Amino acid sequence: MSDMITADLVDLDLTADTKEAAARALAERMVALGRVTDLDGFLADVAAREAQMPTGLDGGIGIPHCRSAHVTEPTLAFGRSTNGIDFGAPDGPADLIFLIAAPTGADDAHLTILSSLARQLMDSTFTDALRAAGDAESASALIRGEQTPVEGGDAEGSAADAPRPFRIVAVTSCPTGIAHTYMAAESLENAGRDAGVDLVVETQGSAGFTRLDPAVIAAADGVILAHDVAVREKDRFAGKPTVDVGVKAGINRPAELIAEVREKAARGEVTQAARPGTPVDRAGESGDGYGTRLRKWLMSGVSYMVPFVAAGGLLIALGFAIGGYRIDEAPPVTEHFAWGQIDSWGALLFQIGGVAFGFLIPVLAGYIAYGMADRPGLVPGFVGGMIAYTINAGFLGGLVAGLLAGGVVLAIQRIDIPPVLRGIMPVVVIPLLSSMVVGFLMLVVIGKPIAEAQKAMTDWLGSLSGSNAVLLGILLGLMMCFDLGGPVNKVAYAFATAGIAVQDPSDSAMKIMAAVMAAGMVPPPGMALATTLRRTLFTPTERENGKAAWVLGASFISEGAIPFAAADPLRVIPASMAGGAVTGALTMTFGSTLRAPHGGVWVTFLIGKPFLYLLAIAAGTAVTTGLVILLKGMRRTAAEGASAADASEGSGTGKRPVATA
Repeated sequence: MSDMITADLVDLDLTADTKEAAARALAERMVALGRVTDLDGFLADVAAREAQMPTGLDGGIGIPHCRSAHVTEPTLAFGRSTNGIDFGAPDGPADLIFLIAAPTGADDAHLTILSSLARQLMDSTFTDALRAAGDAESASALIRGEQTPVEGGDAEGSAADAPRPFRIVAVTSCPTGIAHTYMAAESLENAGRDAGVDLVVETQGSAGFTRLDPAVIAAADGVILAHDVAVREKDRFAGKPTVDVGVKAGINRPAELIAEVREKAARGEVTQAARPGTPVDRAGESGDGYGTRLRKWLMSGVSYMVPFVAAGGLLIALGFAIGGYRIDEAPPVTEHFAWGQIDSWGALLFQIGGVAFGFLIPVLAGYIAYGMADRPGLVPGFVGGMIAYTINAGFLGGLVAGLLAGGVVLAIQRIDIPPVLRGIMPVVVIPLLSSMVVGFLMLVVIGKPIAEAQKAMTDWLGSLSGSNAVLLGILLGLMMCFDLGGPVNKVAYAFATAGIAVQDPSDSAMKIMAAVMAAGMVPPPGMALATTLRRTLFTPTERENGKAAWVLGASFISEGAIPFAAADPLRVIPASMAGGAVTGALTMTFGSTLRAPHGGVWVTFLIGKPFLYLLAIAAGTAVTTGLVILLKGMRRTAAEGASAADASEGSGTGKRPVATA
């Protein structure tokens, strides 16, 4: 809220006696600063929101708020009333009134102000400090978080005597932005509470992200970046002690990361201003090797592609489910659409899904190039990706196009350009030259060989049957369960989704997709079942995680097994891989097919031979459960044997046996 409230927006002697008069008095201050363009129109919007539900809160607080077309930027005004004003709170009138104004459509800003303010208002120290504030500047600084409220006594003396907690800001992100991102955030927050550290996390997930308040970043003593894709807007954290690690480190060892950043702060070790280069270059340590950076570039592209895969694939699958297997032959809905015919609705879903799938390869290529070369890489990346899609070069063509586009942009940026041309380089010269070069290479030089290689691979997959298909199912099952949502898992998943990313996927491609999703569903329920059957082999925390793992596994979120793998990788990962291999082999043997790229058991109606498919998952789950119980039991038996041996050595005479010559 650093720029949302200033001293000019604070009235510590609010004389209004009604909520309408209070809103007008505070809104007039917004008008004076140019943040509200029409006073009466804005007040009408405030009154309309107030009519829906009273905005009074317990503790003497009123928070009238609205979104309005008459607001130019998110704004917060504060008024303090001596006599109190009725805002409909159960415990009586409010003496602290906050008027929140957000532009129309600015839901994120509106909710950000409300949530930030709500957290502060839960702290009685904060509200007491506002009631005691002697001037508008102090009150606005308190609300912005620039001044720390203290309990009782002289504020300055108390602040000097009571050291504030160490403050850390963190960012978590993973390629899909679904599970690892939020698990790492929760793990860091819990460790921060245990360590007495003030830790705030920004999750850069698949649904976007809400930026940390610049004032919070400015006040932070250290930064933790736990990520597998480029941290967006990383420059914000320059000049602070920073720990930069993969997202799994945020899940597995948060306390160590907190200790490490505190040690860096104690040594005065800070990051420099962001290095020149790409988002992914800036996402890792300077010593990252080329292999590490290449993996991050590819994961950056995959992370942006996955939502298109999920949306497009599910829409296409629903189209088939509603309209039948010949829905792909339906005429365009722009030419024929009957509101009352179910076939038309099936065709609509199918064709929307087809449009979404059409973006897969361009988005993959565009964001690989973005990871390499920042925004200048987007245009040639999308152009190259679209060419790969047009010439049927497929997933492999998108990878090559993205890497080419990023490389070409980086090469152009190395050219020494006269100062007079530098202003038009990013918007004219670089997009023009890089698109020409990438387009030439993809259309004339390497596009056709890649397309032929893609066709050969597709034909080979189509010819797989019997033992060969089973071996492929085993390999995919092992990959899906090797790192539980990590890079190897994503390679297998991307391989499968590329096969169905067409409007008429082959039978072999749908079998591969079925094997991949089935194997990926095995580890979480395998661990959940093990915690149910042999509770004593697991900690209380693991038993609690087991309850959530049922739902995560059923939803095809392999990451649900990560807490178990992090605690005991040498037993959990082999057990998971064994179960995944069994499931992949059985799914291929049964010939189950799947048109949807995600959804778990919730898309069972879209699966070919669904009962055999679920049987394969059950078999793999049983294998994982049995093996992890066996391995953990062997460890416990060995530990008990060692303890018994130690006890026997200390019994009897109380002396250890003495070796004789």
